[in-house]
Amino acid sequence: MTDQGKPGRADNSERWPAPAKLNLFLHITGRRDDGYHLLQTVFQLLDYGDELAFVTRPDHQLTLTVQPPDDSLAVADNLVMRAALLLQQLAESHGRPVGGADITLYKNLPAGAGLGGGSSDAATTLVALNYLWKCGFGVDELAQAGVQLGADIPVFIRAQTSWAEGIGEILQPVSVPQRWFVVINPAIHVATSSLFARPELTRDCTPITIRAFQSGAPTSNVFEPLVCRLQPGVQTALDELRAEARHGGTGEPRMTGTGSGVFVDCESQARAQKVLNAVLGRMRHFNGFVARGVEHSALIHYT
Repeated sequence: MTDQGKPGRADNSERWPAPAKLNLFLHITGRRDDGYHLLQTVFQLLDYGDELAFVTRPDHQLTLTVQPPDDSLAVADNLVMRAALLLQQLAESHGRPVGGADITLYKNLPAGAGLGGGSSDAATTLVALNYLWKCGFGVDELAQAGVQLGADIPVFIRAQTSWAEGIGEILQPVSVPQRWFVVINPAIHVATSSLFARPELTRDCTPITIRAFQSGAPTSNVFEPLVCRLQPGVQTALDELRAEARHGGTGEPRMTGTGSGVFVDCESQARAQKVLNAVLGRMRHFNGFVARGVEHSALIHYT
């Protein structure tokens, strides 16, 4: 990267960040006539995630390579490929001819863990190729395009920790304390669509305000009790974090998104690393990482 935080040349293999997110809470306040759920949440961006590299090409061909190799991800309907194709079509519809790209996805985030990996990868693809292809679309246009692929893609495009409403696409930057997080993945894949269809899901949370949230009003993740009942391993992960919280210096463990990832905030990086080591030392089939919550992701330089 140059001092301005942008690639030094248009065609290169510079890695672009695709950060993880945590849902600090997740409430459902209603349901639209089209079946989509109305929610309130805070998307907390992290300084950890996937990475992507892009090399533009003069033809229209798009290729995707995944590292480490994963045949389930290197497919035509992968969100990265869909995002690249969407931007090609959008640019051409505006009379802005573009080429193709060879894309490499360096995958660090697990699928089905509520960390936003696929959506973040798609957002980075839109932002990076908009820059490399010189499409000239602004952040609002990219966000509007991104929501066609996923309701949480706009928050990654806007690259700011945000308060979210609607179906997750109505965003407002929000200030939260900068903390270190321990994130545990119990290696369980949770299918989001099936959870939204469950009749016992709480859908009538009373809306809260940003001020109430910042003042410590009670919040929860409405999916957490449901997922813990269906997937006991998620409850085990929460219990493991809660056991460490008794030693002080941590917050209350919580599940992110629709799971299966769980997290707890800590007062320092050292404390977070100690918690992670303790949990993984006892539960060797789990994996996890320590990351810092950030107000902006590095993509803010490109939008």
